[in-house]
Amino acid sequence: MSWLILLVAGLFEIGWAIGLKYTEGFTRLWPTIGTVVSMVVSVVLLGIALKQLPVGSAYAVWVGVGAVGTVILGILLLGESASVFRLVSVGLIIAGIIGLKLAT
Repeated sequence: MSWLILLVAGLFEIGWAIGLKYTEGFTRLWPTIGTVVSMVVSVVLLGIALKQLPVGSAYAVWVGVGAVGTVILGILLLGESASVFRLVSVGLIIAGIIGLKLAT
């Protein structure tokens, strides 16, 4: 269950990372509120997951899920580059996440 909570925390991390783009420097009210709520939920869920998981693995997975999801949404929503090098790099992050999960 802790791994599932950690995954959801990572999804909220994606939400706040992408949300930052839409706040336009925290000048837009609703995107700012959504981003701040996502930040709080993400960190709270990370804290809950850390009750059962090793901090090093859990934090790395949390950051990795956030990074991979943010890159993917950046490509899909914001027209960011989908170069081969970038996609291979994301693949390496995914391999690291899987490795940490298997090693824990």
